[in-house]
Amino acid sequence: MFFAALIWLVLTGLLVGGLARLALPGKDPLTIGQTILVGIGGAAAALVFQLIVGPTAASLPVAVLAATVIVYFIRRARGGSLSDPGRPPQH
Repeated sequence: MFFAALIWLVLTGLLVGGLARLALPGKDPLTIGQTILVGIGGAAAALVFQLIVGPTAASLPVAVLAATVIVYFIRRARGGSLSDPGRPPQH
């Protein structure tokens, strides 16, 4: 049961994170793992939204919106903007 929940969390994170990346113009240099984490963050925000207003059909749009905001802040931290993803950190 735990393994199935973990797979569901990863797939949900990938879906929400991928939609968030598509919502902003430009190619983001995020890895698949980073995309999943962004999506999980958006899903967590949607969970808090559901706890406040109750169960609603707006959970997926709220999750994608929250994940899009996270992607935007990642862009800003890299020196980018709304349409420019900025540069990934150099190692």
